[in-house]
Amino acid sequence: MPVKTDAIGELLKHARNIAVVGLSNSPLRASHGVAAYMQSQGYRIIPVNPTITDALGETAYPSLLDVEENIDVVNIFRRPEFVPEVVDQAIQLGVPAIWMQEGVVHQQAAEKARRAGIFVVMDQCILQEHRARFG
Repeated sequence: MPVKTDAIGELLKHARNIAVVGLSNSPLRASHGVAAYMQSQGYRIIPVNPTITDALGETAYPSLLDVEENIDVVNIFRRPEFVPEVVDQAIQLGVPAIWMQEGVVHQQAAEKARRAGIFVVMDQCILQEHRARFG
């Protein structure tokens, strides 16, 4: 019997840099709490939000295209209508994985990303998935 691979587990095991699009610098926002948790688990968080200068001790970038370091995962905390632009930028950068948080669903953008060879997780919380696998 073939062993079922856990693609999400593998992604979380090997990813290092997570660009969080829509990251808020307010501790009251879900994006901040989730990113702070992932940062506490050893991931480098790269805030992407044109309305802030920094979050969680990291410099914020106005868009993915402004990020100078390597991105392993683009974690999207934006309303669905903003997802296609983020996906287009991720494709342009050759990012290996896109993660749309719980409540963020855009089927066409997800398909476009998959056709470009990007691993896509949609409508799931990266914190919950990490905690379920790694405690």
